[in-house]
Amino acid sequence: MRAPEKRRRVLVLSTLWPNAEQPRFGTFVESSIRALHRETEWEPVVVNPIGAPPIAFGRYRKLADAARSGEEAGIAVHRPRFSLIPGVGARLNPGAIANAVLPLARQLHDQHPFDLVDAQFFWPDGPAAARIARALGLPLSIKARGADIHLWGAKSFARDMMMAAAEQADGLLAVCQALTDDMAVMGLPREKVAIHYTGLDRDRFRPLDHTGLRACLSAELGVPLARGETLLATVGALIPRKGQELVIQALSSLPRARLLLVGQGPDETRLRQLASAQGVADRVHFLGSLDHDLLPPVLSAADAMVLPSASEGLANAWIEALACGTPLVITDAGGARDVVTGPEAGVIVARETEAIAAGIRRVLDARHDPQTVAAMAERFDWAANGRALGAHYDRIVSGRD
Repeated sequence: MRAPEKRRRVLVLSTLWPNAEQPRFGTFVESSIRALHRETEWEPVVVNPIGAPPIAFGRYRKLADAARSGEEAGIAVHRPRFSLIPGVGARLNPGAIANAVLPLARQLHDQHPFDLVDAQFFWPDGPAAARIARALGLPLSIKARGADIHLWGAKSFARDMMMAAAEQADGLLAVCQALTDDMAVMGLPREKVAIHYTGLDRDRFRPLDHTGLRACLSAELGVPLARGETLLATVGALIPRKGQELVIQALSSLPRARLLLVGQGPDETRLRQLASAQGVADRVHFLGSLDHDLLPPVLSAADAMVLPSASEGLANAWIEALACGTPLVITDAGGARDVVTGPEAGVIVARETEAIAAGIRRVLDARHDPQTVAAMAERFDWAANGRALGAHYDRIVSGRD
């Protein structure tokens, strides 16, 4: 199908975007913007600021080296560097990003004018994008995804800047209804917020044939996957908020269960120590950040995807697991009730070890057909996501005319 003629341009500011050092970082943002480009008349120009200390070292050296611009899948991606102070400089980041991006934004706007500025994350992108939009005299859209509201919105310095940006914005987006409610409680203008659900790569995430699947995975991952064992998967960054420790603790009462932890993060050492202390280290496998082609087989082979998060927006891992025919055991966080709309999708449980173990047992006892589980994710689609984003931009620009 021929792509629509591009009549409008949007400057997309996103600190969440894949780069050479972090190829899986922010892929959901990339998928959404690619769908926008493919499905609508909007031409996105992405600015993906890369933060590193003035003297880059360790992982920051590699990140700084990844700050390379170019065309990616037909979309111009610019990666200016901005200075940050690791651990203590968060309140300075919006200003540092704006300082780094504004000269580039002016240059691009002079060459081929933009119609709108869009921030794909509320912090630190939102306040930075607000300053850029104000300088260029353009309308502004900001999207909330979860941690930006729940984590940064709890810090007074960030909340004040986010509220000022929201006041300036012509439109806001949230990934689910629960996040819209949380934004309103925080003081952001509910009347400006529209819900924008995530999408899904249906060619990649679908139920895979289980015949021989575990044996293939066992060889690929170097993990013993015995026939008849319960296989659990937890997909998410290894940080306390995601609750992997609760799943590890639940294994003590699930003697035939094996856990695959997909993701990486600063909590890994503590989680490994916990698995040893619980006597389940031989049944907990840290897979790191998997190649995306390996994630669908892992999810398809699992009997349940367990993610007891303290807070979420609407986790892509939920939707991807369902699309692979794997039911969920999740907590009542963010858009959980937008996703678990029937028993086929799994269960919502309390964020407690015993409740998680009981929820896993309920899902195992139900044994819904994978195709029936996958049907629960049918409304999530990247093409629809891209069209909805373009329609949101259209409303904002029309409102300014």
